[in-house]
Amino acid sequence: MNISFIGAGNVASSLGNLFANAGHSVKYGTQNPNDNQLSVSDAISFGEVVCFAIPFSAMNDVLSANKEILKGKIVVDITNAINIADWSPLFLGEDSGGEQTARLLPESKVVKAFNTIFADVMKTNKQQFEGQKLTAFIASDDVEAANTIKKLANDAGFNGLIVGGIKNARHLEAIAHLNIAIALGGGGTDAGFTYFQRKN
Repeated sequence: MNISFIGAGNVASSLGNLFANAGHSVKYGTQNPNDNQLSVSDAISFGEVVCFAIPFSAMNDVLSANKEILKGKIVVDITNAINIADWSPLFLGEDSGGEQTARLLPESKVVKAFNTIFADVMKTNKQQFEGQKLTAFIASDDVEAANTIKKLANDAGFNGLIVGGIKNARHLEAIAHLNIAIALGGGGTDAGFTYFQRKN
């Protein structure tokens, strides 16, 4: 599958490497591309799945500027609403970044995923602990898109778990804020959440 990342920071490069190692084609798009990157519009055109790993504050402008070429594509929102300076949360009330993305892109298949996982554990040797895989929570109103991202999450070494519609992005973003709070309290970023489900 062709997967593009808008952004080329730690999350994008780490998750992109996992996808590439699983046999997918991955490219990165930035506002000022270097020799190994594409422009944002070219990266979007390349991707069947387009993952946004940029600051939350930039999402509105970037999505609005590329709305037409994102039509029909699976758009994965990996962002979290935080203050970049200190990682403190920006509270969105009865809303979420994922829902905002869905409203901005009504003709795209918007999925919230991977925002609860630190880049430090997006590595093949850090995704499991005592036999338990890190959980990649997935929220989308598009069932087919959610299942596609679940497969990609599993390909990358996570345990993909669909939690329902895009409204549940609120819960995913709350989990991310909790993850950050634990990290800042001394837990560090070499950590993550695993959803344990006993199956009879």
